[in-house]
Amino acid sequence: MFEHLETDIDERTGVNRIRLDRAERRNALNGALVSELKEALGLADADERVRVIAIGGRGPDFCAGADLAEVQASVEEGVLASLQEAEALGELFTLLRKVSKPVVAIVHGRALAGGCGLATACDMVLAAESARFGYPEVRLGFVPAMVTAILRRNLGEKRAFELMSLGDTIDAREAAGLGLVNRVYADADFDAATAEFLTELARRSASALALTKRLLYGADTQSFEAAIAAGARVNALARMTDDCQAGIRRFLTRKTTRKTKG
Repeated sequence: MFEHLETDIDERTGVNRIRLDRAERRNALNGALVSELKEALGLADADERVRVIAIGGRGPDFCAGADLAEVQASVEEGVLASLQEAEALGELFTLLRKVSKPVVAIVHGRALAGGCGLATACDMVLAAESARFGYPEVRLGFVPAMVTAILRRNLGEKRAFELMSLGDTIDAREAAGLGLVNRVYADADFDAATAEFLTELARRSASALALTKRLLYGADTQSFEAAIAAGARVNALARMTDDCQAGIRRFLTRKTTRKTKG
């Protein structure tokens, strides 16, 4: 179905895996790959079988960033071509937040520049211990502009500026300490551990996860008072879902059973 992606759905667990498949280019992001990623995310979000989306990469690296050959070609075409290319990547980063289902980056090898941006634009990041992260654009006289909004939210201003301005590559443990990565697993256990994590996440209420994601990211543009009010609305809405009502019934039944036995 896709030229630069592999996708598969485990109907038993509800995990939809999307794998970047340009290993010969270290999974560099070109226009075609970005377009396919957006299409794959849309299909996964609309598929009732899917509860969790995982993005990984084929070959030794997760993603090395933008395809510099394509970047150079857009420069030669002019500023409008460069703007269109950058906006397409921005749409992908925005879509990752708009998708109602959790999106988890599964990072091994290198996640650099736009590839690091892709990972950290996901809702969560799971990393192999040997994985490397960084925004080396400044070393090329370039700017990691597309990830600024993400890094500012993930790290705060000072840590984000340090990472962006020095262009250093950091290991998975340091990335976790900064807040770029959620979990770090030993390389030997990485496949099994990430599969277990995704399966466990997929067991959570789909409606609760979707509402949580919408509420969390919706707070970006709200005042504190507006965010609290939005929380109240989601609280009331969540109570009306089938998942929540079933969960409350299970809890009350167990409580009654314990009292009867006692």
